[in-house]
Amino acid sequence: TGVFEFENFTHGSRSVGEAIVEATKNGAFSLVGGGDSVACVNKFGLANGVSYVSTGGGALLEAIEGKVLPGIAAIN
Repeated sequence: TGVFEFENFTHGSRSVGEAIVEATKNGAFSLVGGGDSVACVNKFGLANGVSYVSTGGGALLEAIEGKVLPGIAAIN
């Protein structure tokens, strides 16, 4: 995401979000992760157009990397 919080800089972030939504409509799996990215898609009303939204950016990246997350380890 860019500096979407400032109206003068919303175009790029909105365009990327809209492209992701369009790709999702065409069958792609899309994932938005992290607080700033979630705030961005929410601001533009795009969250319902993506496959999955996760507020845990750092944890999400670690899970994608294949690391065992402490909360999951405790459950196991």
